[in-house]
Amino acid sequence: MKIDLGCGAHKREGFIGVDISPECGADVVHDLRTTPWPFADSSVDEAYCSHFFEHLTGAQRVDFMAELYRVLKPGALATMITPYWSSMGAMQDPTHQWPPVGEGSYYYFNKAWRDQYGLSHYGIHCDFDLEFSFRLDPALAQRPPQEQQFAARFYVNAVQEMTAVLKRQ
Repeated sequence: MKIDLGCGAHKREGFIGVDISPECGADVVHDLRTTPWPFADSSVDEAYCSHFFEHLTGAQRVDFMAELYRVLKPGALATMITPYWSSMGAMQDPTHQWPPVGEGSYYYFNKAWRDQYGLSHYGIHCDFDLEFSFRLDPALAQRPPQEQQFAARFYVNAVQEMTAVLKRQ
């Protein structure tokens, strides 16, 4: 089973769309802020979530990730796409919640990272391996890699979007 979380009107082909709005054509109408989600433990082969996660508060993000961990099969992947924390896209939508999403937003959901920084008291129990990729502003796309890396690190709006691929341990 593959699920598209917060699919809106753009459900990914081959995925079961999950959204709060019955008007968008979701296969499963469910508020993803409400747990448990209507899926059994370790029943999902793959999850996809594009431009939904940033609409959750910090506390809701923790609950979302716990549910994602619960429903994914061990070794399953979840692809999360959000505006990058330093982009205008992260700030302009008044329905986006604070804080904006960056790589560090996901580190808390990796057990080794929590252990390294002494954060086991946070009560977060999921364990995802993490990989990140970035969509640069088109003006940087043809620049040499060294310039792209410098811009991504130091310039606002250089990175427009981040994709995090999480692998459930």
